[in-house]
Amino acid sequence: MKEKETKEKPNRIKIVITIIFMVFFIVLVTNMTRILKKPTNVFVVENGSLSFEELAEGYIIRDEVVLQGENYKNGMVRVISDGERAAKSEAVFRYYSSSEDTILDQIAKLDDEISEITENSGTPLTSDSDIISLEKQIETTIDSMYNLNYLQEINENKNEIEAYISKKAQMTATLNPTDSYLKTLIEQRNALENQIEAGSEIMYAPVAGIASYRVDGLETILVTNNFDYLSSDLLNGFNLKVGAIVPLSSEKGKIVNNFECYIATPISTEKAMVAKVGDTVTLRLSNANEIDAEIVYIKEENNSRIIVFKISQDVKELLDYRKISFDIIWWNYDGWKISNACIIEENDKTYVERNKTSYIEKIPIKVLRQNETYSIVENYTDEELKELGYTDEEIENFEKIRLYDEIILH
Repeated sequence: MKEKETKEKPNRIKIVITIIFMVFFIVLVTNMTRILKKPTNVFVVENGSLSFEELAEGYIIRDEVVLQGENYKNGMVRVISDGERAAKSEAVFRYYSSSEDTILDQIAKLDDEISEITENSGTPLTSDSDIISLEKQIETTIDSMYNLNYLQEINENKNEIEAYISKKAQMTATLNPTDSYLKTLIEQRNALENQIEAGSEIMYAPVAGIASYRVDGLETILVTNNFDYLSSDLLNGFNLKVGAIVPLSSEKGKIVNNFECYIATPISTEKAMVAKVGDTVTLRLSNANEIDAEIVYIKEENNSRIIVFKISQDVKELLDYRKISFDIIWWNYDGWKISNACIIEENDKTYVERNKTSYIEKIPIKVLRQNETYSIVENYTDEELKELGYTDEEIENFEKIRLYDEIILH
């Protein structure tokens, strides 16, 4: 008997240990399942933003008037810098006269001689502050040329330096020196300047606007008075690269309306095909600026459209370009954001389910906006629930969805 009792005792211990292990295992698995399932089983209602946007490419169309004179082969001197505003009838640029290089050489020699005489005689050219200011402008322009590789920009800076030097010489011409020879030199210089001015062809702004010297030849093709001429074949036929900068012209300039411009885009997306004239959208440009735009023209093509957007922001920033890429933000909503996987659709009605301790609540919700992943929702009002066919008793018993509620994912 004792031997039998001795054998049964270890067996009981084994059984107890096995039971304890099984209970521990079940508890562990249950809790691990709970931990792992909770994040994927529920979604927390939070404030959020939702938008629907698409990438597009477009062609910039402006109100622009090209300025070109008869002496365009002589080269030009800018009176108004690129991107600066010009008043109506203001001089924008001028062309060199036929003998200007020779006259400029003569003026340069006179400037050297005048400068040498005034320095040796101690005659002041002008106030120290004016001289210092001009010298700083010259130094700054020279410094900016060191990292330039673009020949056109180098020539532009060279012209600016020459203009500063000429201005310094003109200050000398305003003096009234007592030296008779110096007077003669200044009179000769003034006469040469008058000769240049008389032989120059000056181009004036026919209307007020921004002066630009980026001319690509499309100014008279892409016009704003009527968009019926637009087509995908026309736009694609220009063979323009997206984001390419329009080169600066050394023969022409133009005046551009700086208050508004247009972007024409060939597009065939679902949203674009249901858009209407008068709709307002938001455009996100390559500089990340988001600007308001209005659809002012739509032309139907084979399974696609030409849509023209009118904008009144960042007009100056787009002066350098003719073809750009941008995002069309068709709509943007703020509100309670939930996953689409939480939404149940039954009999043309939408619900979400909130998990309570002892039961699941079914709550009707109104979907305001939806993309492929998320929705912006809100509660129905009692009046809206009545219109959907709910009884007063049902409405009274309905719970409302609240911020930070945990709703079930399906």
